[in-house]
Amino acid sequence: MGKQQHVGGADRHSGSGTTADRPTDGGADARLALAQDPATPQMTLIDLASDSSVTVRKAVAARPDAPAQALRTLTRDHDRQIRETVARNPATSVGNLLRLVKDADRWVRWAVAGNPACDESVRRAMVAAPDKELRGLLAESRELEPDLAAQLVEDASPEVRERLATHTQDPDVIVALLADRTVRVRKGLARNPQTTAAQRSALARDPAVDVRVALVRALELEEADLATLIDDRSAQVRMAMATSEIIPAHARQTLEGDPDEMVAAAARDFRPGVSSPVVRAPRIGSRRSGTGPGRSGRAAR
Repeated sequence: MGKQQHVGGADRHSGSGTTADRPTDGGADARLALAQDPATPQMTLIDLASDSSVTVRKAVAARPDAPAQALRTLTRDHDRQIRETVARNPATSVGNLLRLVKDADRWVRWAVAGNPACDESVRRAMVAAPDKELRGLLAESRELEPDLAAQLVEDASPEVRERLATHTQDPDVIVALLADRTVRVRKGLARNPQTTAAQRSALARDPAVDVRVALVRALELEEADLATLIDDRSAQVRMAMATSEIIPAHARQTLEGDPDEMVAAAARDFRPGVSSPVVRAPRIGSRRSGTGPGRSGRAAR
């Protein structure tokens, strides 16, 4: 019977620098080739996770078949980009994600939020985190447990509550946030397509101009609500209607006779795809191009 070989038990021979018959003592290019080779044995990858070359370690961190022991080593790597790569790797275990969600670097923590391997235990760690951006990313999650959503409804950060309001599909959460006293939170609801017709009608009569503006730019409305908003006391709301992609043509035609000449002109001159700004939700755990670790973020490290 052959001898069983365990992952993590490197088969070393008197300092020869070999693991499972794959040399790891060559130059950095040779070791990088090993780290990228699909045929490289897992025990060799475990060795390469401690390689002196950042490039080699990052290649191991990015492998979708990287062994857990290698990734566990890399969660403690001094290079932030390597830890971030591990945080994005779907092969990363829940235990390693729980370590990384507490990482000192915000970009590493935020990368965990976008990992498809995140489970309820990781989300529970996120909701308790002092990092409001991390909680905001959690608020945008499609797989948010009801009790965690209820905690975010009461979050101290208006920004977190706004992001929850914009993305939630939970009817109870929407009802709770409609009563939020912070304008930006209700503004988030005004962009949420999961709201009911009755809720949109309430938002169309919200006392805050910003809420009504967001509503007419984002969601289709009943005729009664359109009629109310066409006569809105705020020219800013009527201007938003005149330049909104989703407002029906007959409503815009009515605005061509608006008493505010700027609104009337905007309605007459409207061209689809030109006049209305497009609101895009932030991508979970992603950076904007051209940014680096020094970019100012919404959360403190």
